[in-house]
Amino acid sequence: VTATGKAEALVQIAHRLKIPLSHTVAIGDGANDILMLGTAGFGIAFCAKPKLKAVAQASIDEKNLLKILDLI
Repeated sequence: VTATGKAEALVQIAHRLKIPLSHTVAIGDGANDILMLGTAGFGIAFCAKPKLKAVAQASIDEKNLLKILDLI
C-alpha cells in the first residue's frame, strides 16, 4: 500500500461512516504513513522512525497498543 493509498483510504472510510476527518485517528510506524497521519485529525507514531515522529501529534515508543488508549 502506498502512502497516498493509505491517506485516501482514511478519507474514504471517514466519508462512508460520516465521520469528520478532524475526528479520525491514524497510527503508523514509518515514513510512508506521514501523509495518512497528516490527513487524520490526530496522528500517532507507534514505535516509529524519526521522520514520522517529527510530524505526529503523539508518539508511543513501547510495543504496547494499549498505550493508544491513554492518548485518545
